[in-house]
Amino acid sequence: MFGNWLKTGLLMAAIVALFGAVGMLIGGKSGMLLALVLAGGMNLWAYWFSDRMVLRMYNAREVDAASAPRFHRLVQDLAGRAGLPMPRVYIIDEAQPNAFATGRDPEHAAVAATTGIIRLLSEAELRGVMAHELAHVKHRDTLISTISATVAGAISAIAQFGLFFGGGNRDGERNAHPAVALLIMILAPLAAMLIQFAISRSREYGADRGGAEICGDPAALAAALEKMERYVHGLPLGPTEQHPETAQMMIINPLSGGGLSGLFSTHPSTEERIARLRAMASRIA
Repeated sequence: MFGNWLKTGLLMAAIVALFGAVGMLIGGKSGMLLALVLAGGMNLWAYWFSDRMVLRMYNAREVDAASAPRFHRLVQDLAGRAGLPMPRVYIIDEAQPNAFATGRDPEHAAVAATTGIIRLLSEAELRGVMAHELAHVKHRDTLISTISATVAGAISAIAQFGLFFGGGNRDGERNAHPAVALLIMILAPLAAMLIQFAISRSREYGADRGGAEICGDPAALAAALEKMERYVHGLPLGPTEQHPETAQMMIINPLSGGGLSGLFSTHPSTEERIARLRAMASRIA
């Protein structure tokens, strides 16, 4: 566990350093310092407000025991089994079957599922999916994922700013070659996405294992992932297309329908995840 946190901390530091490097290209030392201060401020802002921002991005609506009794009761039961406070529960009106968790800590957590996943899965399978999301909450993955998504999105924005308005050293020092600066500004968002991939991968395996333990049915979670993998290819998730930096938050890659985004998935292989879960099921059978 400590090794996982250490690796994640180093990767988060790499994202912040990348943010500073782009600032250096745009404004020299002063630009780098400004970018690092901005990154620190954004991390603080993300700590307090990123969950609300993401839920707004997805037009998620909060539900309770009166408006969505079966789904709310399912989450409540799983939260009790996990020893967690009851999270806020949201539904997203999208056909693609997917779900995510967010929030800075278990006391301020929220879980969200699309209408597509609620319709597609059996109750046992849906329990497996929501248990996975609650495992993210229990492991405190949600804060890391939302902060990395926020800063990675900012790297893309500042790099685009540099491309459109140019950059340069304002401190009287020798500027980087324009072609090198241009290349870095193009590659910086890609590098940020690859760092997100590294952060997300091991945490998805951990949430699969933790979710299977919470719901007590690894085979049901494996079956859910198998169904979702079949359907996700033909059903785009609009908010993720507009904000691809949030794709890592989902239980299954919402951008896996093809194109370049599929080459840089923030998720490990679904087939490998299913195989691990089925092996886990066979051990406890």
